[in-house]
Amino acid sequence: MRNRKPDNSASLRRRYRFMMAAWGVLAVCVLWRAYDLHIYQHEFLARQGDMRNLRIEPLAAHRGVITDREDRPLAVSTPVTTLWANPREALESRESWTRLQNNPVLDSKQLAQRILPNGQREFVYLARHLAPEQAQQVLEKRIPGIYSLTEYRRYYPAAEVASHLVGFTNIDDVGQEGIELSFEEQLRGHSGRKRVVRDLLGRVIQDIEIIDAARPGGNVRLSIDLRLQYLAYRELLTAVNRHHATGGSVVVMDAWTGEILAMVNQPGYNPNSRAGLTAAALRNRSVTDVFEPGSTIKTMTMAAALEAGMVTPRTIIDTRPGTMRVAGKTIRDHRNYGVIDITTAFSRSSNVATTQLALKMEPQYLQTLLDGFGLGRATGIPFPGESDGVLPIRTRWRDIEQATLSYGYGLSVTAVQLAQAYAVVANGGVRLPLSLTRVDSVPQGERVISQETATILSNLLGAVLGEEGTARQARVEGYAVGGKTGTVHKIVNGAYADDRYMSLFAGIGPLSEPRYVTVVVIDDPAGKAYYGGEVAAPVFSRVMGGVLRALNVAPDNAPGVWAGGSSAGGRS
Repeated sequence: MRNRKPDNSASLRRRYRFMMAAWGVLAVCVLWRAYDLHIYQHEFLARQGDMRNLRIEPLAAHRGVITDREDRPLAVSTPVTTLWANPREALESRESWTRLQNNPVLDSKQLAQRILPNGQREFVYLARHLAPEQAQQVLEKRIPGIYSLTEYRRYYPAAEVASHLVGFTNIDDVGQEGIELSFEEQLRGHSGRKRVVRDLLGRVIQDIEIIDAARPGGNVRLSIDLRLQYLAYRELLTAVNRHHATGGSVVVMDAWTGEILAMVNQPGYNPNSRAGLTAAALRNRSVTDVFEPGSTIKTMTMAAALEAGMVTPRTIIDTRPGTMRVAGKTIRDHRNYGVIDITTAFSRSSNVATTQLALKMEPQYLQTLLDGFGLGRATGIPFPGESDGVLPIRTRWRDIEQATLSYGYGLSVTAVQLAQAYAVVANGGVRLPLSLTRVDSVPQGERVISQETATILSNLLGAVLGEEGTARQARVEGYAVGGKTGTVHKIVNGAYADDRYMSLFAGIGPLSEPRYVTVVVIDDPAGKAYYGGEVAAPVFSRVMGGVLRALNVAPDNAPGVWAGGSSAGGRS
């Protein structure tokens, strides 16, 4: 009997049907799963995906701009890139850190030092305030967990020229000194927030929405004229170096508005590069440092005598023999000036004549008038750390106290207070509040002395620059200007030092229509020259001359206006 071959067709059909059924079931499952994911679980999955890819990012707000009176920038904010990390994410791919080996911006060792101690945190700074191209050298390595954000860094175009006035901010863009500190609330920007989508490498690929809009800070427009600031800075720096002085200050102001047009100090610093910065360099000496004003205060003493009707410019006074005993103390002039009129006594800075006038006044009269000029109290300008100075307040004055007060010892002032006092003379006897911001309308002032007295004082200040005066080096070619010198012994270890001085000059111009005030303070000149007429007066001459020309003040054509020639120094 022959063997029959098995019939495989039925088996093949069964297997075929089985495979088709399986593929059909699989297709149904896939379709069902796709339907389930897209329809039933769509909202849940979208939310979970957003949690992994959507991020809330800060929107940086730039700080307000500080400008001079003509909108020239003194402080601006520039965008910079900051690198930060999520340590939890970064630790999951630690092997990728080797990509930063020997990286000039952030190498693998520095990254480990920042990440490892903060492994449980979700935010840590890696490097702040980088230039975008620097940050890119790290971001292009695509290290998981490392991100970037935009911040703003402060830049000061005038650098050290305006540093003491403008101040600076810290790394978080918060004001630390000067205008940056005192106007912090106005200048500070308010950051916002936005929702973004990041890819797996942490790169922002889409902005979704603004949650809170960033609000930039407000601008501050100062009263400073940057041209005059540069001029004053250059002349002060030259004088301090020439005389090997410890430091100095120059203040320029507009007496008609109360605006400070320039304020510079030495030593200085560059706010854009503060490495090695010392506390001494930070001080705005014009506002914080006090000193005895010496003979510059004789202008106020003469104002008191004129207001009291005691003298006129032609009143004769006997200063012989050039010395005077008061309460056992000897008051001296530079030499015996003899019998002279008040104008000559003032121009030669006679201590004897000034003392005689002071002792004839009521004890409280001079004190009250000095207070009216604003001496011994803060000016009220919005500047941190302004000193009050000291004006003695006594119910009973000893003769020697009244005598020394009359020629500038026994009280202390700042450079800006002295400028305000001389502005009273230039403004016809009216004291205005000082301003560091531009003034649109002149504020209400307070009358201190009469217009007539102010005019006489202006002429007396002009006489100081005459041939017989102590300040021939303060003359300005083509302009009639006036002022008063001062040379003050410094106090060292509680006593007046014989060889340590403050050299001072305070003046106004032009005398034909007084408006501008310049005060020069040179602290402790170490050379042979130390008198105010030799050290501070030449600085006044160059600064005031530059101010008058820069502000387009027409030259004086009146007879007697100095137009060049010898400028041999006087003394006071």
